[in-house]
Amino acid sequence: MRPPGRPGSVASHLRPLLESLLGPNPPVAFRFWDGSSLGGGASTIVVSSPLALRHLWWAPGELGFARAYVTGAIDVEGDFDAILNLRERLATRDGVPQLRIGPATLGVLTRAAAATGALGGRPPLPPEELRLRGLRHSKVRDAAAIAHHYDISNDFFRLVLGETMTYSCALFSTEQTTLDEAQRAKYDLVCRKLGLRAGMRLLDVGCGWGGMVLHAATHYGVTAVGVTLSAHQAELATKQVRERGLEGQVEIRNKDYRDINDGPFDAISSIGMFEHVGEVRLGEYFERLASLLRDKGRLLNHGISRPTPSARSAAFKHASFVDRYVFPDGELLEVGRVVSAMQQRGFEVRDVESLREHYAQTLRCWVANLEANFDEAVRLVGQGRARVWRLYMAASALNFAANRTNIHQVLGVRSDKAGQSGMPRTRAEMLSGAGVTLGGDPESLLSD
Repeated sequence: MRPPGRPGSVASHLRPLLESLLGPNPPVAFRFWDGSSLGGGASTIVVSSPLALRHLWWAPGELGFARAYVTGAIDVEGDFDAILNLRERLATRDGVPQLRIGPATLGVLTRAAAATGALGGRPPLPPEELRLRGLRHSKVRDAAAIAHHYDISNDFFRLVLGETMTYSCALFSTEQTTLDEAQRAKYDLVCRKLGLRAGMRLLDVGCGWGGMVLHAATHYGVTAVGVTLSAHQAELATKQVRERGLEGQVEIRNKDYRDINDGPFDAISSIGMFEHVGEVRLGEYFERLASLLRDKGRLLNHGISRPTPSARSAAFKHASFVDRYVFPDGELLEVGRVVSAMQQRGFEVRDVESLREHYAQTLRCWVANLEANFDEAVRLVGQGRARVWRLYMAASALNFAANRTNIHQVLGVRSDKAGQSGMPRTRAEMLSGAGVTLGGDPESLLSD
């Protein structure tokens, strides 16, 4: 690391702390509030206020750094990924780098904070941080968690997610596939796995802004019910149903899936909602969905997963950045646990598919959209919230690319009492679109 300049500068006081965390030669530069600097590289971490150290001292780890970034006490110039990749220099836990400050480094931090005048009372928490109250995964608490994440601005989500307003992993057939094309391809993949055809009744759990039900109704002729806990999502999805002339075919409900009681349905999709269920509700979730399906009905569960049973979900654990700012109460499960839970609750699992690399590419598209329109994002949701989403999505893209996080589509069927599933004989037949009653080139299904 380059010498820190004049004695007594902030850089000279912080050099021992940075070397304790990152080693002697990190590939980035640091610039501090007094104009002093350390290191070198194409990217720079700008520490613009002693409040950054105070946040870190009061929450010595990931959460402290996140608070400093969200408040603007820390900023980034240059390649954001290069900054996030500094965590590769950190100690790992269950194979995942952990930004944790132990007793020895905490002593170094305390001395640096004292020398730079950063010690003091707990700084105000960013207003974007949430601490939920009440019974975990109760209906009331789940509704509050969903409102925190989704009920901010539909215009903001359109800016980040693109025209399909789809907040889940897309399916890219080539490097040239656009984000909107890839999201429609994902919906079509789900429709084919579910064996949808005209006249069927579909339930989409956690329907978001209505993308799946609109696609299935338009291209597969189903009657669909979409449910979401987000009032903002339900309002826009209902508007889109009306604008497409699908009122008699698609219904959007602002409701908890546990309150749906007008089955049976021929098929159920759950895309990007599973992370909110929680392990304590896992059996109840699959049992409830099984009770809403007809015999031979299929469930497609599309959810983020952890890579191994023993690995802790650092991104979703209590008091992490993601838990406080992005997905309150979110939990990730290993896919084997999901398969077992489904089969214990009456489903026969017939297909499991990982889309991990596709989610890394999806997130990179979302980050590019946000960075290209950052000023507009700030206007819509404020500087702090825009920073939250930049940090969350960029870090998530790296986690999926490195196989620290995965995502699986798990297809289950509710076989009848005689054990008949009604499933196609081969996976190729299932994915061929057999049973689709709308004619034309399959590529036409990728445009709404």
